[in-house]
Amino acid sequence: MKHSPLYLFGNHAAIAALDNSMRKIKRVLVTKNTQTELAKKLNGLKNVTVTEGQKLEGLLPPGSVHQGIVLECEPLAQPSLHEWLDLGISKPILLLDQITDPHNVGAILRSAAAFDVGCVIATDRNAPAESGVMAKAASGALEIVPLLTVTNLVQAIEIIKKAGYWIAGLDGNAKQTIAEAKLDTKTALVLGAEGSGLRRLTGEHCDFLVKLPMSTQMESLNVSNAAAVALYDLYRRRSEG
Repeated sequence: MKHSPLYLFGNHAAIAALDNSMRKIKRVLVTKNTQTELAKKLNGLKNVTVTEGQKLEGLLPPGSVHQGIVLECEPLAQPSLHEWLDLGISKPILLLDQITDPHNVGAILRSAAAFDVGCVIATDRNAPAESGVMAKAASGALEIVPLLTVTNLVQAIEIIKKAGYWIAGLDGNAKQTIAEAKLDTKTALVLGAEGSGLRRLTGEHCDFLVKLPMSTQMESLNVSNAAAVALYDLYRRRSEG
């Protein structure tokens, strides 16, 4: 089966990909101005083509801000969940329960990188595939935080439990806040889809549910913003402890 080309674009996403030895890059397309700006970064690379901005726009979704650089790449090879757990990395895990917007997933990856999350896990269905839009929103984090895929999220939760993690589901109706739960490094935080939140079965397999303390002026946050706040709380607690 032939896959569509993967194009990464924008300075942060492109530079992070160029710096990632695991990223297989087929060709680099740049405008003349960008080639001058990134001369040191592009020096010695093969398959660099200088072209017009209009040519770059034709490769990308409408409205994409390419900043004069597009990389045609192969998707990153990611470990399986078992392979990642076998590495023995003592960092929090983030699980995404049917979050389908690549902008949100990209923004979540950016927060995951900022607050030192070990990996982000999504399902292989009802979740966006790696894309330029996701990479642009992630601002380089797609090259830093492993994005694992699993067939069944509930099964993944049970595997993670057996590896010694507590599973905390983020739910606005939870009785305790994330701070009150006093979570530690061995925490896997589960985020539900925008609007619908955690699916019932997902929530039932969490060890407990937590919420973010919020003013009554606003009912909820965008899922990527909620992820950033929750991950900051985990990071602050680990830093202070």
